[in-house]
Amino acid sequence: MRQYDDPVYKKFRIDVLKRDKFKCQMPNCKNRKKNNLNVHHIQKWSGASTLRFDPNNGITLCSRCHRSITGKESHYETLFREINHGK
Repeated sequence: MRQYDDPVYKKFRIDVLKRDKFKCQMPNCKNRKKNNLNVHHIQKWSGASTLRFDPNNGITLCSRCHRSITGKESHYETLFREINHGK
């Protein structure tokens, strides 16, 4: 179970947000609000325990984009890895 108050999880989240300059990384997203950002695990939390706190396995998405990929995460894995690789 994920513990959002865990200092290691908080550091992972902040590291991803900083790297992504507190902006949604979904191509063509126009959302500029910084108060509704999520850190998405590229490889699922449940299936990639060794990558849970690796910032390279995280990407910043606004809540709207995050909801739009729910249930289709595997379709976006390559795209998100390419976005992260370019940083």
